[in-house]
Amino acid sequence: MPAYTLPFEKPIVELEAKLKELSSFSETQNIDVSSEIDRMKERIEDTKRDIYKNLTPWQKVQVARHPLRPYTRDYIELMTTHFEELHGDRVHRDDRAIIGGFAEIDGQKVMIIGTQKGRDTKGNLECNFGCAYPEGYRKALRLMKLADKFGLPIITLIDTPGAFPGIESEERHIAEAIAVNLREMFTFRVPVLITIIGEGGSGGALGIGVGDHVMILEHAYYSVISPEGCAAILWKNRSFADKAAEALKLTAPDLLASGLVDEIVPEPLGGAHNDRPEMAQTLKKHLLQNLKRLQKSSPEKLIETRYQKFRAMGRFAEETATAATAPTAS
Repeated sequence: MPAYTLPFEKPIVELEAKLKELSSFSETQNIDVSSEIDRMKERIEDTKRDIYKNLTPWQKVQVARHPLRPYTRDYIELMTTHFEELHGDRVHRDDRAIIGGFAEIDGQKVMIIGTQKGRDTKGNLECNFGCAYPEGYRKALRLMKLADKFGLPIITLIDTPGAFPGIESEERHIAEAIAVNLREMFTFRVPVLITIIGEGGSGGALGIGVGDHVMILEHAYYSVISPEGCAAILWKNRSFADKAAEALKLTAPDLLASGLVDEIVPEPLGGAHNDRPEMAQTLKKHLLQNLKRLQKSSPEKLIETRYQKFRAMGRFAEETATAATAPTAS
């Protein structure tokens, strides 16, 4: 796939073009400008650091959707060995929007499951652009139950705009499939680790998102609705997606502050797509650290803590009438 540039990355692209010109000039004219090249490289790094340090929520959504960003299969290839993919929900068909199977991470046997997008038109059509049908969630549940049966930790990687909302999903009961997954994931007696690696859209993400420890990559997002969908409802215009993204509080720091995620996994400078191997190694490190900690807990404690964790989510306030506002006798 050719290089893809986000709108806010234009200053970086311009500096990289100048660096390329300078390097070409040095080679063709046989002139040593190595000091200038080094300064230009430093300037590019500083510019990239400043831009990515101050991303708006909408810009973070754009990074999370970057077509070169690593997907579930990329992480499986870079983090695991002996991956044995399992197929089908044993009811309807094999949904390629969700993949999973047995794997090893540094010798630790796990069940790894995740939503998958395509790199091109053919791949996106095969994976339905990362939007799973009911059979995808039923496949995921079948694999999780299998892991629970054999005492294997469960790892899920989330990157989906949401579950597929079409008539085929309604015919095969998408709401019921997601609801059953939510219920069953609270009962597993093995550690369950969740990571949002890109888009975390609505119930489609939550359908494989109930676990003991929820992580999110630095530039990923997790939201009840897409910014465009929110803008279409509130402002009657999808062009207000940037305002919607800010209002939804969908970025990693906002989610951590709200208690909806437990940890932010840092990304390489410029996003996960800038260095896939480094990103995979960072995520693997965080997964193994948390898995080691969770494996010290008994199954009963895991279940109780997991339930209380999600039960405590949400913020509300109660107000009672005061004497000042109470009606007075005439």
